[in-house]
Amino acid sequence: MFGLGTTELILIVAVLFLLFGASRLPQLAKSLGQSRKAFKEGMLEAEEDFKLEEEKTRPTRGHLSGASDEELLEEARRRAAVRER
Repeated sequence: MFGLGTTELILIVAVLFLLFGASRLPQLAKSLGQSRKAFKEGMLEAEEDFKLEEEKTRPTRGHLSGASDEELLEEARRRAAVRER
């Protein structure tokens, strides 16, 4: 597992029984599992937020401005009309 042998694991479990008692160990394990789950969810959420921020700041290809195609077409027509005068 983590370089721990059977003897070490038995010793750790025995110390846990002495410190917390047999009735508290399931509660302790449950709260540890919930904490681990919440930590993983937080990490995933942070990664998603980071990716969204990265996408927002990354310039998109083909777009020179924030104007829509219709706005650009209207501006081109307006400039063409000014030149014809």
